[in-house]
Amino acid sequence: MTAAAGSMLAALGVNPKDPLMRDSPKRIAKMYKDLLVGNNQDPEEPLATKYRENSTGLVVAKSITFVSLCEHHLMPFFGVAHIWYLPRGYVVGISKLVRSLDILSHRLQLQERITAQLADAIHNALKPKGVGVVLEAEHMCMIARGIKRPGSKIVTVEQRGLISSDTNSRNEFMMAVKE
Repeated sequence: MTAAAGSMLAALGVNPKDPLMRDSPKRIAKMYKDLLVGNNQDPEEPLATKYRENSTGLVVAKSITFVSLCEHHLMPFFGVAHIWYLPRGYVVGISKLVRSLDILSHRLQLQERITAQLADAIHNALKPKGVGVVLEAEHMCMIARGIKRPGSKIVTVEQRGLISSDTNSRNEFMMAVKE
């Protein structure tokens, strides 16, 4: 990967042997390894540690920051996730939801796919009455190239179980994540 990064810099007209650039290929390789660490991890694994709890109220974790790499341009997109679930006998520590999000976002991704995969992971692992996931993100491909629209946000929503069929549950979730 380091050699490939050096070749890419050279193809862009940058001298990777320049003293100021000498370590850049190694730094680029390390950056991509860090950003793509979720490739061989299971997003349901953190959710396996659950606790029996008879709670019947909404569990909402909101404004959880994330960063991912768009598979189309290898440019970052970043924003916040809002996660909702209605327990059916089990809850997880909130950090477990964040770890699942981290696993999914540390892959070459699409925002739509992260949203769906996170909803599926929570739904499969906890078997809750319902799950909702909302991701709001800015995409560097829209900010730095192409249409150049900083501040534009993409919002994706996925629902499983009760939230997809019950208007009251859906409205309660949307009100909880509204800022």
